[in-house]
Amino acid sequence: MTAHAAHRLHSQFNYAKIREEYAIAGREPISIHPEDAAARGIKTGDLVRAFNGRGQVLVGALVTDGIKKGSVCIHEGAWPDLDAQTGLCKNGGPNVLTSDIPTSRLANGCAANSSLVRIEKYEGAALPLTAFEPPVNG
Repeated sequence: MTAHAAHRLHSQFNYAKIREEYAIAGREPISIHPEDAAARGIKTGDLVRAFNGRGQVLVGALVTDGIKKGSVCIHEGAWPDLDAQTGLCKNGGPNVLTSDIPTSRLANGCAANSSLVRIEKYEGAALPLTAFEPPVNG
């Protein structure tokens, strides 16, 4: 699921100091049920890779019984930060995981609030977060 964040309005303030209050391991948090986390060797604070056929994101684990078993949640609004080699969104933006189809031709609303994903504990060195670096003027 991609719920609205309580700490910001969509992507506004994703770069701001308030990020320090909710980011886990410097990334967007992913809420995971304790049983799902235990089955994958994941603990709060671990880096997690969430992925499907559309893309993949690097997020920080928040193990909580506040989410239903078999579900995960990443808040929407993270600025995109794609790794050039792997395509992994290093900032945890769930838009790379969700479909981009409208609810219907009439309403044309957003139908991208949920998606099927797999999760695994991320192995290897954390990729540097570059989403908040200003562009180089050349």
